[in-house]
Amino acid sequence: MKMPLFILFSFCFTLSYSQDSSCIKVQFLYGSKPHKKYKDTEQKWFGGILGGHVGIEGDNGKFYSFEIIGKNKIFNGKPDNSAYKLVTEEEFWSVMKTREDSLKKATIIIPITEDQKKKFDSITTDYLKQVPYCYAVFGMRCASSTYEILAQMGILPEYSHFKTYMKIFYPRRLRKRLLSKAEKNNWNVFRQQGTPKRKWEKDV
Repeated sequence: MKMPLFILFSFCFTLSYSQDSSCIKVQFLYGSKPHKKYKDTEQKWFGGILGGHVGIEGDNGKFYSFEIIGKNKIFNGKPDNSAYKLVTEEEFWSVMKTREDSLKKATIIIPITEDQKKKFDSITTDYLKQVPYCYAVFGMRCASSTYEILAQMGILPEYSHFKTYMKIFYPRRLRKRLLSKAEKNNWNVFRQQGTPKRKWEKDV
């Protein structure tokens, strides 16, 4: 009788854990520029090699993306030129106006606790209504904004907005930190190689 009870307990524990466990996916689009022989057919992208895009996919399959909606600013100011958008997967990857299967991208899957999930839901609900900062060259952009959310969840060290955007000036700086943590914590990472028609940003 002890063995069946043990099996039942193990099954219930596993079921409970699977129901309580959750994750977020940090989605990276690498920066790039056309190779010389394709410069007439491939578009130039904003930011070039150090450009790209990053956002967070929640467990609802929706992508949270910090984007500019007005004129770009050089320095921080009123948050009147930016928005946090809840977009579909297709909309997220179409930011560079090219085929998704031609993009170089990385997906880092981060397991989160129930408290972290509640924090993420609370932050994104508030930010979808009103973003607390503008989009600026020397200010918060997609990488620093994504970092700021992860830091509030306790996944990365928390800094002031100024220190955040100075440290996380473009997506690669965030990606290198998360790839390092992924290796240490055995997080899953999925990659897609981009079209050979473009010179892609590297992680080293």
